[in-house]
Amino acid sequence: MGIDLVALTAFLSPMLPFLIKGGEEAAKEAGKKFGIDAWEKAKGVWGKLYPKIEAKEAAKEAVEDLAVAPEDRDLQTTFRVQLKKLIEKDESLVEEILQIMKKNSSTQTSNVPNIELYPLPTTAKSKMG
Repeated sequence: MGIDLVALTAFLSPMLPFLIKGGEEAAKEAGKKFGIDAWEKAKGVWGKLYPKIEAKEAAKEAVEDLAVAPEDRDLQTTFRVQLKKLIEKDESLVEEILQIMKKNSSTQTSNVPNIELYPLPTTAKSKMG
């Protein structure tokens, strides 16, 4: 099983500048911009992903590039490929991310996508050059 990486990338991309910046001021700004529920979920997911991203130079670079231009589709694709590589063999991480995203909240959740499990495709892996 896998996770909807397109939805996860779309959800995290606009928040990456705030997640990377960190701190109370960034949290306040992000909470206002995206809503408290979305921001809390993004922080939870980022907390699970960050150690794996930090350990892989290509993933780290993809995050840094996307944080500068969160709406760039090419950079989103690069980030998504790196996410796939990080989590495709880590079912516990996938489950942790899904649990974070499914947590109920009393606040408006329209900014939070429905990220579901789906079977991983059995196509051959493409190689990045």
